[in-house]
This record gives sequence, structure tokens and C-alpha cells, in this order.
Amino acid sequence: MSLFRKAHKEDELILVFNIGSSSVKGALFHMQKSGIPKIIYSIREPILIEENVDIARFLTLALKSLDIVVNEIYKKGLGAPSRVFCVLLSPWYVSQTRIISLKRDKPFTFTTKLADELIQKEIAVIKDEYFKKYTHIGDSLRPIELRNIKISLNGYETDSPLDKVAEELEMAIFVSVSAEEVCRKIEQAIARRFAVKEVKFCSFTMATFAVVRDMYADVQDFLLINVGGEVTDIAMVKNGVLRESNSFALGINFMIRAIASTMHSTLPEAKSLISLFKDGHAAAGTAKLLEPAITKLKSEWLTKFQECLSNLSNDISIPAIIYITVDKDLADFFAEIIKTEQFSQYTLTESKFQIVFLSSESLHGIATFEKEAIFNAFLAIDSVYINRFFK
Repeated sequence: MSLFRKAHKEDELILVFNIGSSSVKGALFHMQKSGIPKIIYSIREPILIEENVDIARFLTLALKSLDIVVNEIYKKGLGAPSRVFCVLLSPWYVSQTRIISLKRDKPFTFTTKLADELIQKEIAVIKDEYFKKYTHIGDSLRPIELRNIKISLNGYETDSPLDKVAEELEMAIFVSVSAEEVCRKIEQAIARRFAVKEVKFCSFTMATFAVVRDMYADVQDFLLINVGGEVTDIAMVKNGVLRESNSFALGINFMIRAIASTMHSTLPEAKSLISLFKDGHAAAGTAKLLEPAITKLKSEWLTKFQECLSNLSNDISIPAIIYITVDKDLADFFAEIIKTEQFSQYTLTESKFQIVFLSSESLHGIATFEKEAIFNAFLAIDSVYINRFFK
């Protein structure tokens, strides 16, 4: 892994997969020097929801959806990709922003060798910490992502630190790790159809941060929220730096399971009931039963959301601007929950939340979708991130 970019070929064909807790998505796109990728094909396959979550079974279901996506893209015969990327969402990876500080009495020269030595020490610490904390993600961990967020020499931020002399160094780096077993099985699924030397893994948190930071350059402080099937991820950006990230195990599926239990229905029926209630189309009797149940579920999610923000804040004010990714059918539903959040009681919010749903409207123009590619916010973000940062 390197902090520094390489040149890329114009019109290079790239294959990207987005693996979350509710679906697997895939796309073929052409890299463009303009920074606006041309997506020629896209597909989304849901991950089957079950009554109970077992991580081993969950991985099997996710891989089954990945197999379908891989096969469908292969059958299209649109060309052999030169590179393959896999963007992971929770619970398939864990990440952390690390601040590396170095101070010496005598001046030293910043080199790639020095940076790599410092970074490898941090990665070793992260692997040790996460192995103890996240035993569910496997027996061994693979570092999948390393991004330089900010480098300062003698207290001054610089974009070109190489070969510069300083007495103080501070690097903010973002590191992600995943289970070796998860990465290996994903690679095997892709290799059954596509012969590539390597599958490059990265995180959706970093992809979203990079794209939002570039799109909204005048906004330095914001929150990133992704509401997935099983997990909600929250990341906090302050002064343009991805400072902290956290998650809680309540996503869309916990609501579906609870409503299925309340209404004595199947999981697919419960999902439909939530949709009907949200849109005001549920029958009067059904709506009467659903209302208290959904109100309770909203409160549970909101409580976890507040706890997560408290853990992120660390006595720092919470940004008021939120960029959120969630299935578009439930965007207003979760926006309403967040807007009713009275976090000001903790005196941590800067002001009332302003919510921007990352959708076809807010992401308009960042990527082009050809006739066989249906717009998908996740794939748009992934392709732009790869086009601009994996050159």
C-alpha cells in the first residue's frame, strides 16, 4: 500500500463490487481523465434477510449474492476489466483514523521509507486492537486500505512533504482492515469468472469521504451516515479531516424483523408493511397496529444514534451537516428520525441538523450512466473514488 498516486490509462475498463449488509452491487466503468467515470453496466442483488443473524451464515448469503452479480456481469460480455476493486461496508471491515507524531531534537528528512516505517507500526497496533475487539471477523486480519488524510511538518500542512526537512511531523492516516477469510472468499468468487492478478479492497467510508469532500469543498465539518441492512455507520469530519468513525448494529433489517414479529408476518411482508405505512397507504386497522411498533423502533434507533454521536464527539462539537446514504425508499424515513433528534441537550451539536441525501439529484453529474447502467448512488461514489484516487 502506498500513500502516493500513479498515472492511469485513459478509458481503462474497471470492474467494481460494493458489498454491504443488505445487497451486493457491481458495475463496469471506463476511467476518464475528466474525473467523471463512464459506467456502462450496473447490477444490484439483495442479500437474503433471515430471522437471526449468524456471521458465518451471513457471509455465505453475501457470497451467494456476489456470485450472482459476478455471473451477470460476465455474461454481458462487455470486455475484460484491467483491474477489479471491491468496496466494503460494515460488517465486512473495520477502520480507524490514526494520528502519527514524530518529534526529534535534530532536523530529519521526510522520506517514503520513514513514512512506511511509522505506518507499519500503527498498522500492527490496529490489528492487535481490532483482533481483540472484533473476534467475529476472523482469525487473521488483512490491511486493505491506507490513505493519507493530512501531513504537517513543523506545524504546517503540506501536500508535498517528500524530501523536506523538519523537526516535527504529524500524519493523519486512515487505515482499514478486514478478515483474511472474507477477502479470500471474495477473491475466489470473482476469480471464477474474471482472471485478474489482484482484487483491490477499500472502504465505503473513505470513498464517501473523498467524494463528498471534493464535491462540497466549502464544507469542512460534516457527518457521514450510511444506514445498511444490519449496521449503521457514522463518520465525523472536522476541518476537512476524517477524525472518527463508529457504528451500531441497528440497520433497516432490525425494523423488518421487529415488525414481522409484531404482525406475525413473514419478513418480506413486514418490509412491505413498513413501506405502506411510511407512504400512508396502509389500511386503517393495520396502521393502528403499526404506529406504536414503528414509533418504538424509531426511538430505539435514535437512542443508538445518540450514543454513537456521544462516543464520536470526545468533547468536540458535532457537525450540523449530514450526508447520508440509504436505500432511497427509506431516505425520508430516516431523515425524519434524525431531524427529531434533540441532541442539543448535550450541548454538542453546532446547530440544527441539515441533511443531504446522497441521491441522483445531489450526485448529478459526478458519473455518467450508459443505457445498461441504472443510477445507483453507491456505485457512483465508488467509481468516482476509484477514478480519482487509484490512478
